Amino acid sequence: MSSGEIDAREALRERLGKGARYDSLSAPASELQWARLGTAYFARQLNELSDEALDRPSLVPGWTRRHVIASVGFQARALARLVEAARLGKHEETLEEPEAQNEDVIFGATLPDHALRYLFKHSEVHLNVEWRDLDERGWRSRVKSLAGDVVDIGDTPWLRARAIWLCAVDLDNGASFLDFPPEIADRLLRDVAEELAAHGGQFSCTLKPTDRSGFIRVGSGGQVISGRIADLLRWLTGRGARRLVFDGKTEDPSFWSGRTTGFSP
Repeated sequence: MSSGEIDAREALRERLGKGARYDSLSAPASELQWARLGTAYFARQLNELSDEALDRPSLVPGWTRRHVIASVGFQARALARLVEAARLGKHEETLEEPEAQNEDVIFGATLPDHALRYLFKHSEVHLNVEWRDLDERGWRSRVKSLAGDVVDIGDTPWLRARAIWLCAVDLDNGASFLDFPPEIADRLLRDVAEELAAHGGQFSCTLKPTDRSGFIRVGSGGQVISGRIADLLRWLTGRGARRLVFDGKTEDPSFWSGRTTGFSP
């Protein structure tokens, strides 16, 4: 963090006064900003949808828009529990609220319209409050999730950011990879490439962004695919090819959700 950013934070604290919530100086500021910006972007897409439109298909295979919204809400709840555990000095995520027993996307998709929208709003507020109440020790913590994974709490803003931006597109209401801030698109493309290289079997290709320098190799390299970062990201996450140039035949990647905590389709 630059000295200018530190000074800006201190000035904000003085303006807000005692008792106001603000992020710890040790918090990952950029990733938190990306997550909050993505949440606002998702909210705009959701607010434009009528209740009837929630029943229509999303870009996620086999899911309606309702499933996507439920997934976003439940992911925020799960991340909030991890962060809360870190704040309390615990090393494992726990379930205490009864409604958390029903955190299943199939169940969530059946919620009444108003309840589904409330799930999104309430869960994102809860997560944001937990982030803002976390101190330096908490941000350095690692917590075991209910799924058995050990999560670095400092990674939770990025886990949320990449999921919320992708889910905004998955609502299929006009959101576009072209709207992603460049820093998010660049990092997300690297994440997907690394994931495919690690778990994608024989899948391989070389990505050549026309709006960036250099290239990204997936696996052994294979065929070269050229295009803008946004279009490469759309294709690599399994959401279809647009405005790309292929120098040969290559298989399409499977759908990549970017989510964590067990809510992938």
